Amino acid sequence: NLDAKLRNQMRAEIIKLRQRINTTFIYVTHDQTEAMTLGDRIVIMKDGFIQQIGTPQEVFNHPYNLFVAGFIGAPTMNFFEAELLKENGKYAVKLADYVVELSEEKQAALAANEVEPQAITLGVRPEHIQLSETDAGVAARIDVSEMMGSSVHLHVNAEGRDVIIIVPTTDMKGNYEMGDTVRFSFKGNVAHVFSKENDKNLEF
Repeated sequence: NLDAKLRNQMRAEIIKLRQRINTTFIYVTHDQTEAMTLGDRIVIMKDGFIQQIGTPQEVFNHPYNLFVAGFIGAPTMNFFEAELLKENGKYAVKLADYVVELSEEKQAALAANEVEPQAITLGVRPEHIQLSETDAGVAARIDVSEMMGSSVHLHVNAEGRDVIIIVPTTDMKGNYEMGDTVRFSFKGNVAHVFSKENDKNLEF
């Protein structure tokens, strides 16, 4: 129950203490920021069952299922109803009229699992979405614009979903007002594809 500044200082003190006495710590927390900054390895649990074990970077970049994807990361990952396509041996995701080919790493993982084209839940983190300056991308309507200092958090409605987009202030092209229409896009290396049947990441 410390204020934000003291919590940051305490995390640093715990890290230095662990390094000084050179032993294993088990730290239990509901705060995923603490878990990400303090842990060498994280065990993510839900209802008493382990969902994923990995380094902070592993669980952030390769969440095993929808629960992990939604739990790790702040603001939380955006989710969409989308389609996984496969043409000429290459996988792509389609959201509205926007189609993006997945990265080579994701291509290899999906091919190894012999994943078939299907309806999916698509996950994209707010910091991995870019506003489009052309008509390409997915249309969205701005509901709220939050100035956070170094970035602006845009709360938009896209494809019937509430979506958060993080725009660095250095990339801003003017002000964003409630009701404005924008378009956004994302790259294939940051698109996460989840099964609609069991919520599992199809790369696993």
